[in-house]
Amino acid sequence: MGSESNFLTRLNAASPAEFVALLDGTYEHSPWIAERAAAARPFASPAALKAALARVVREAAVDEQLGLIRAHPELAGKAAVAGELTAESTNEQHKAGLTACTPEEFARLQQLNADYNARFGWPFILAVRGPRGTGLTRAEIIATFERRLRAHPDLERAECLRQIHRIAEIRLNDKFGAEPALGRQLWDWAAELARHSEDPDWLTCTYATPAHTAVAEQLMAWMRECGFDEVGRDAVGNVVGVYHGTGDPSTEKRLLTGSHYDTVRRAGRFDGRLGIFVPMLAVRELHRAGRRLPFGLEVVGFSEEEGQRYPATFLASSALTGAFEPAWLDQADAEGIPLRDAMRAAGLPGRMGAITASKRDPSRYLGFVEVHIEQGPMLDSLDLPLGIVTSINGSRRYTGEITGLASHAGTTPMGQRRDAAAGVAELILFCEQRAAAVPDVVATVGMLEVPSGSINVIPGRCRFSLDLRATTDTVRDALDSDVRAKLDEICRRRGLSVTLQPTMAANAAPSDPAWQSRWEAAVAALGLPLHRLPSGAGHDAMKLHDLLPQAMLFVRGGNGGISHNPLETVTADDAELAVRAFESMLSSLRAA
Repeated sequence: MGSESNFLTRLNAASPAEFVALLDGTYEHSPWIAERAAAARPFASPAALKAALARVVREAAVDEQLGLIRAHPELAGKAAVAGELTAESTNEQHKAGLTACTPEEFARLQQLNADYNARFGWPFILAVRGPRGTGLTRAEIIATFERRLRAHPDLERAECLRQIHRIAEIRLNDKFGAEPALGRQLWDWAAELARHSEDPDWLTCTYATPAHTAVAEQLMAWMRECGFDEVGRDAVGNVVGVYHGTGDPSTEKRLLTGSHYDTVRRAGRFDGRLGIFVPMLAVRELHRAGRRLPFGLEVVGFSEEEGQRYPATFLASSALTGAFEPAWLDQADAEGIPLRDAMRAAGLPGRMGAITASKRDPSRYLGFVEVHIEQGPMLDSLDLPLGIVTSINGSRRYTGEITGLASHAGTTPMGQRRDAAAGVAELILFCEQRAAAVPDVVATVGMLEVPSGSINVIPGRCRFSLDLRATTDTVRDALDSDVRAKLDEICRRRGLSVTLQPTMAANAAPSDPAWQSRWEAAVAALGLPLHRLPSGAGHDAMKLHDLLPQAMLFVRGGNGGISHNPLETVTADDAELAVRAFESMLSSLRAA
C-alpha cells in the first residue's frame, strides 16, 4: 500500500503537465486522455483514477475513440517484427509468448490481422495479459481473435475500448506497484473448482451429481483452511461455514451471506461461486489478522439455484426459509431418478425431518447480503467494476400454443390465412414495444417452435414461451395483463385459438434500504462512482428476502457481461474490489 499511496499522492499534487507525464504509456500514444482526466483530481484511490480515465474515453467523440484504437499495434504484426512497439506493448506481447510463435501460429495471426482490418478498419485489440493479469496463451489469443472477427462493428468497437481500458488498468498496476492478490486467489479458486464437471469439455455441475459433491467437499476444505470455526454440509447439500464473533457463539447474532455453487450446463466459472469466494477471503483475512467481529459471519454455498436437474428451483435456499415442499422429493430427473434417491446417493438424508431442521430463525440474523456477477452488460458498458442492486425483478413465465390452420402456402390467399406463427410473431413485436416503453421492464419469447413445419405449408400450430419481468410486482402485473390482453386480441382478429399455461410466478424483492446504503458506502469508500441497477435475473437473495432484509452487490462481467456461458469472466482487479467492498461493509457494521 505504501508505494501505491505515494504514487497516488504524486499524481494528485502534480501540475497538469507532470500528471500527463506520470501517466505516459498508460494509453497508447494518447496523452489527451490524461490531460482531460487531470481536472477530476484529487483521486481517492487507484480505482477512482481508472474510472475517471475510462470516463474520458467513453465521453469522447467517435473519431477520437477510433484514433485511440488505431494507435495500437497489431498482435505479432509488422511493428512487432520490426521492433517498433512501445516498451509497454513489447513487454505485453512478450509475456503472452507472441514473440515466440511457431511459423504456423505466426501465419495464422497475420491472416487474422488482415481479415480483421479488412472487416473493421482498425487493429484487433486484446489485453493479452488477460483477466488474471498474468497472460493468455497463444491458443487463447487466436481463439478470441477468431470469435471476435464475427462480431458486429459497433459491438466490436466497444469491446476494443474495453480491452484498451483493461490494458491501461494492468499498466497502472505496474506503475502503482499494485497486485490484486485477493482477486487472483478468487480467480484461481474458480478455475480449480471448474475442474469438477459432468462434461469433460464444458463446465456443468448440476444438483447431487458426483461433480456437485466434489465441489462441496472442496469448498469445505478451503473454508477450514481459511479459518472458519464451523464447517459442514446440511440436509440439502448446502455448504455452511461459520466464523464466530466476539460474543457467545450460541447466542450472538450473525450476518448471513453466500451464493450457489451449482451451474447451468456449459456454464461460466463465476456465476454463484463468486459470492461464496468473496466472504471466504474476508474470513481468511480476518483469521490471519487474529480479528473477530462483534457478530458471527455465516457463509452458505447454496447447493441448488439453477433448476437444471429437477424442476424445484431454489430448493437450497427454500430449506433455509422453511419453504421446501415435501412433494419435491418425489420429482424425477430426465433419467427417472427421484430427488430423494439422488440426495441419498450424494450422502444426504433425503428426509423432510432433516430438511425442516435447516430452517433459520430470523431473530438470530442481522440480514442477508449476496455478491454476484452482474450477468448483464450495464456495468461493462459503463466501465464500472461494481454496482448496487436496488431490486430483484419479479417475473411471470408461461408456455403457450397458438392454433390456426395448416394450409398450402401457394394456394391460400393472404387474406384467408390462419397463420399460427404470424400470430406469435405479432405478439413478439408487441412484447418488445410494450416492455421498451417502461424503464427496467423486459419481456422475452425465448422458445419458438412450429411442430411438423414445412417450407410450403402455412403454420397451423406454433408453440412459444413468455418471460415477463419488472422491478415491482405492480409494474410486472400491468405488463402481464397487457400482454395477455394483446394475445387474446391477436387471436380473435386472426381467427386463431390459444392456450397459455403459467409455469412460474416470482415476486419482486426490493433491496432493504439500510443494507443497500451499506453497500453504497462500501463502494464509495473505494473511490468508485455509485451506480444503482435492478437485477433482471433471480438469485438466492430473492428467497431469503422472505425471511431477512437483503441487499446485493454486483460485480462487472467481461465479454459484454455474458453469463451462463463459457465466456463468462471477471478480472482479478474487479474481484479484488469486491472483496475490499465486502470488508468495508463488515467494518461499517463493526462501527455501528
